[in-house]
Amino acid sequence: MILALALITAAQAVAAPAAQPMDGAWTVDLSTEPGKPYTQPMKLKLEADGTVSGSFYNSDIQAGRWETARGRTCVSFRTTDGQGPYHTAACLVGTGVQGQTWAEHRNFLFNWNAVRAAGN
Repeated sequence: MILALALITAAQAVAAPAAQPMDGAWTVDLSTEPGKPYTQPMKLKLEADGTVSGSFYNSDIQAGRWETARGRTCVSFRTTDGQGPYHTAACLVGTGVQGQTWAEHRNFLFNWNAVRAAGN
């Protein structure tokens, strides 16, 4: 009986991959002027195969990867505004995310921070 319970517990642990700390909804601070808040949503789902899905700034993530190495978990993904690609890279730092987004077609690189969305 004890062996059976141990096998069932082990099977459940294998069947359910561990939740990733970057999974979920985030509020990204894209403010450029003090006192004028400007935020946008980011939703991330880190899959066991190393891919990332979700959305950033209301655009679906078209391609993305994640990895935990050297003591940190980071994602990198591509979205679009319909005119060109946006390349984003971000890492979990403490309880928040620090990232940057590059839009070559718009000639800008933007550094940003994110916090967990309310209720997440």
